[in-house]
Amino acid sequence: MSAVIETRSGAPAKARVPSRPLAGGDGARAVAFDADGEVSLDTFLSHVRGLARLLPDAAHAINLCEDRYRFLVAFCAVALRGQTTLLPPSRTRAAIDEVRALHPESYCLGDGDHCGCPHPSLAPLPHYVRMPDVLPRCEGERPLVDDDALVAIGFTSGSTGAPKPNAKTWRSFRTSTEQNLAALAGLWPGEAVVQAVATVPPQHMYGMEMSVLLPLLGNVAVHGARPFFPQDVADALADAKAPRLLVTTPVHLRALVEAGVALPPMAGIVTATAPLPQPLAAAAEARFGCEVREVFGSTETCIIARRRTAIQDAWTPLPGVRVTPQPDGTLVHATHLPQPVALADLVELVDNGRDADGRFLLRGRQGDLLEIAGKRASLGDLTRRLLAIPGVEDGVVFQLDADEVGVKRIAAMAVAPTLAEADILRALRCSIDPVFLPRRLRRVTTLPRNETGKLPRGALLRLLDGDGA
Repeated sequence: MSAVIETRSGAPAKARVPSRPLAGGDGARAVAFDADGEVSLDTFLSHVRGLARLLPDAAHAINLCEDRYRFLVAFCAVALRGQTTLLPPSRTRAAIDEVRALHPESYCLGDGDHCGCPHPSLAPLPHYVRMPDVLPRCEGERPLVDDDALVAIGFTSGSTGAPKPNAKTWRSFRTSTEQNLAALAGLWPGEAVVQAVATVPPQHMYGMEMSVLLPLLGNVAVHGARPFFPQDVADALADAKAPRLLVTTPVHLRALVEAGVALPPMAGIVTATAPLPQPLAAAAEARFGCEVREVFGSTETCIIARRRTAIQDAWTPLPGVRVTPQPDGTLVHATHLPQPVALADLVELVDNGRDADGRFLLRGRQGDLLEIAGKRASLGDLTRRLLAIPGVEDGVVFQLDADEVGVKRIAAMAVAPTLAEADILRALRCSIDPVFLPRRLRRVTTLPRNETGKLPRGALLRLLDGDGA
């Protein structure tokens, strides 16, 4: 709710909400780039104004653009029209339909002939608006947005699988972006313009923070593509000027290290969306000659902490962030959050005496903790032990739903081309208590990871039962 002030007549009047630029910096600075060159801030803003004039009257838009630059243009054009961008938990047709059901007045905006979900043969989404191949331009004043404008709603799946909305105002995005710039401080000279390549989709909150908001509000330019394979990443980084930044995930980082592909010199690598194993972080630093900085956050909180995983276990909160352990999770206090947010992650504060800086260790999630026959373990630790087996390239340990007598058994899947399932179980017996050995173990060619490297539970269960590719 907006603040009110008293007028001379005694009648309350709304206080004027500050308006802030959609993008900052010199008009000639690069916002985006690719193999064909750079796009200046002035050109970008002319595209934003031009597209905004073409958008329908509505309250919400779902941005499905594959091209990152077009996503940037569409996000800002939607905000300029006073509309809100909806960010579904994935770009599957089911997820999009579920979010649209919550916001029936919304439309979808994309840069392709179909909805952008994995099955283009499906019928086009209702109210789908396709962006022109040649973006329209319109000159004018630098666009402003009210601080309390609701510019995005990010959705995350809760324990029931129902999308949970998380509202983001322009003020909260601006504040969290200042914190993210602080999280990256020291990777490149402060006055330099870094050119970033991101492998994570912009629709994901991590992708939104690191590849959309940073170019808008910081000295950052972003590559328009979303490279997937190692050579694609190398090619995109070759398009960039130094200093270069790679924004990625542990899955992509492992692929880059194992592929042995040559990358141009980088100022740093940032990773998130899943725990980064310390050996992988150290191997990446040695292989690519730069620091790997892991960031921690969520759709609810945005990024709240960072660490150099190769040499650090503890997380350092970003400026203005404080975490408070709770019996069933963690309470996050931050200047960009209107109120504290509860997370399911369990943390342990690092006691530094008088110089305590709020650093903390992650101890998994309450739902990941196992207690069998009076013994305790965590699914995260069991997965780490599985991945430590020579020959296991990827893997996961998870708990099944309760059977007819209420028992929740442990299952595992592993990508291990040179090992048999018996070999994997034999190795696990050497490192974990027998009560925590997976009762079902399946060797697969690949795990059903989504765009950000996460493993949806439903996909895991289907693959375990032989009903997934």
